[in-house]
Amino acid sequence: MSSLTAGYGGDAVLSDLDLSVPSGAVAAVLGPSGSGKTTLLRVLAGFLKPTAGTVYFGERLVAGAGPGFPHAFVPPEKRRIGIVPQEGALFPHLDVSANVAFGLPRGAAAGRVAEVLEMVGMSDYAHVRPHELSGGQQQRVALARAMAPRPDVILLDEPFTALDAALRVRLRAEVRELLRGLGTTAILITHDQEEALSTADLVAVLRDGRIVQVGTPLEVYDVPADLGVARFVGDAVELPAVAQGERVTCALGDIPVHASTSLARDGEATVVLRPEQLVLSCPVEPAGPAPLPGAGVVRETSYHGHDSMLRVELADGTAIPVRVPGGTPPPRPGDAVVVSVTGPGRVYPA
Repeated sequence: MSSLTAGYGGDAVLSDLDLSVPSGAVAAVLGPSGSGKTTLLRVLAGFLKPTAGTVYFGERLVAGAGPGFPHAFVPPEKRRIGIVPQEGALFPHLDVSANVAFGLPRGAAAGRVAEVLEMVGMSDYAHVRPHELSGGQQQRVALARAMAPRPDVILLDEPFTALDAALRVRLRAEVRELLRGLGTTAILITHDQEEALSTADLVAVLRDGRIVQVGTPLEVYDVPADLGVARFVGDAVELPAVAQGERVTCALGDIPVHASTSLARDGEATVVLRPEQLVLSCPVEPAGPAPLPGAGVVRETSYHGHDSMLRVELADGTAIPVRVPGGTPPPRPGDAVVVSVTGPGRVYPA
């Protein structure tokens, strides 16, 4: 898509979007509620005409509007897309086979239905009605239905939201493996950062109707384009700091700055760290008159099994989250600790 603008009743929801997804890749459009994700999905699916810009599926123009663009609009049924909606949206009066076959040419339906049901592990449920299936099974059937007509693009609209945590993790791993095996281009619409980072080859962060960063999951998490992206994608530890050259000074001491986020000039800034960059130790001797950089007190411990999240209050009163691995008992509230930093921080204007 290029220079895409769309909205309702003259009010733009999406403004001047540019996004290119390589053929066969899984891309995630990640954004909070109200960012424009649903509007983008409706434009891609053909349910909403853009007011400006173009949308191409490969070399085929499916929507174009505005000065300088060819006027074009391909209706949804001719776009060669498959859609996996939230909670499956299966026809309750049809069994699994009939749901998957819906819309397929009658002569070719039986063989293709059997093929895609085997792909998603639902061959044994071909004659079962949707109400007899679990949430995860319904989503597998919805995916099979989307794949059945061999679409050029599959759109997934927050397909795992209604599932419990363990099933959500397992199913999205299965879907990712299946999509990559098929080589079909897929676009996942989601507000779940973990889902986007673990599933997609490419992540586009959408905020207030604009794409503010596009990159691999590692790039978006490791080097956020701005403070807003850093806050939204993963847990962020923000500290006021003073930048000077390639280093920054904050309550945790003097630390290096990631080269891609270094400021053009020195001065007040905000440094962002990830909780896994923080290392906790317990001082062997009482602190002297001047506390060590990173010295603090544990105020709260939240145990999660595989790790624990602590809230540590530093000497200046700043409270920060620190993640410690499981396997050993974490410090208790009231314990004195020292927090040190591994790796560079990301620095942004104050």
